[in-house]
Amino acid sequence: GVSMTSTPSAHQLEVEEDSATSTQRTALSMTLEELSETLGGLGRSQLAWDCLKLGVDPYYLFSPDNESSNGTSSSSKQYQYWNEYADKEALKKQVLPTPRQSQPLGSSALNKLSSLHSHCGNTIENGLATLVHISPSSDGTTKLLVRLVDGFEVETVLIPFWAQRTTKNTEKNNLGKGRTTVCISSQVGCRQGCTFCATGKMGKLRSLTTDEILVQMFFAQKVVRLSNTSKNEQVLSVVDDAGDATSTTMGTRRRVAVTPLPPITNVVFMGMGEPADNAKSVRGAINILTRNELFHLSASRVTVSTVAPTPEAFHEFKDSRCALAWSVHAVRDELRKQLVPTTKYTMDQLRQGFIDTLKQRSLRTAMIEIALIDGVNDSIREADELAAFVDEITAQVPGCNIICNLIPYNDIGGGGTASSFRKPSMERVMEFRKRLQELGVYAAVRGTRGDDESAACGQLVTSRKQKKEELGAAV
Repeated sequence: GVSMTSTPSAHQLEVEEDSATSTQRTALSMTLEELSETLGGLGRSQLAWDCLKLGVDPYYLFSPDNESSNGTSSSSKQYQYWNEYADKEALKKQVLPTPRQSQPLGSSALNKLSSLHSHCGNTIENGLATLVHISPSSDGTTKLLVRLVDGFEVETVLIPFWAQRTTKNTEKNNLGKGRTTVCISSQVGCRQGCTFCATGKMGKLRSLTTDEILVQMFFAQKVVRLSNTSKNEQVLSVVDDAGDATSTTMGTRRRVAVTPLPPITNVVFMGMGEPADNAKSVRGAINILTRNELFHLSASRVTVSTVAPTPEAFHEFKDSRCALAWSVHAVRDELRKQLVPTTKYTMDQLRQGFIDTLKQRSLRTAMIEIALIDGVNDSIREADELAAFVDEITAQVPGCNIICNLIPYNDIGGGGTASSFRKPSMERVMEFRKRLQELGVYAAVRGTRGDDESAACGQLVTSRKQKKEELGAAV
């Protein structure tokens, strides 16, 4: 059992933060130049990154067939193979640029790649992390559950936005049909304890490394690619162990049909965890995500969302190639304290930190986020307070562009404060928005997505954990 008697100081928590981050890197967090030093040449590191950025493990793709089926990898590893590695020549044609399709990685580079990943079973896929569950919703939102080396699980959500909704099911190939946003986790659990959030109930279990953040993008790219290329119906095969981590068998393969998803253009750090509590790893991930030759996202399409545990939290990302989003939820101090009980600063203090950081940034588009809860923070009074709060920011930061994201509350179940929380009526949400617009504040209502598979943040891991406990109790 865990002793709950002594609460560590903020400083101790920060120190623990750093030790949670493994120093051992994988190819995923290396630039072309860094990887080229490891593999012996730029051509080889380019080949590896051609694979990684589309969710293909270069070790599997370039290993001679006899080796990958029995050789070094354990039988359970082979069991978890994606069917896509069965026809390696076809896969090379799919992911490699034409000039590099016939280029081998070479056995010495393969060995170096394998030893680079010796701390995680020699591979990224099924080594650093394994995709154990895919859960698609009726609206195309697709939730991935990624299991890390130590058995912890994090969730990653793919949210498609189709250009014309009507063609969703009729069009074979959705490229040019819109875009997909990937919602990424930065920690297992979270210590901020927001009362309306399922992840907050877990507490913080540990921070993710840069590689563990990026492997979520790796699997997201794989799922999008496979959703558009598999035969007839989009069937992905995953090992799903029904959440029973103690079981000795690896579980059964499940075939999951996934709607063909548009290409990934945006990443939001709005999954599990507080990015400011794991700033170093998040900064490292942003660097790789926004490099042209790697994941190739534009800075304005990567958003880091923070509840701002301290006024300095924003400062952690002042030089990062991303947009900032602040989870405000309420601007009146006593109300915000009710929603974000860990808050130790006044909203004026936090806002000053936000302003100081925005002034130092070239990208001054920022978002303010409000989870609207019926009868708690969704009245006209709160809209007026929010508008005045935002005006102060725009007045102090030249050229800044603030968008208010209104997010209708998602029921997270369970007890505690949240048991009385309800989603406001759409009418109330639109009233709130209209009031902000009248006061000159631009506001957008973020449609809740993926509810039917509890894809609201933090719900999948906690619901699986519950199922696991129920199974345990039943046995």
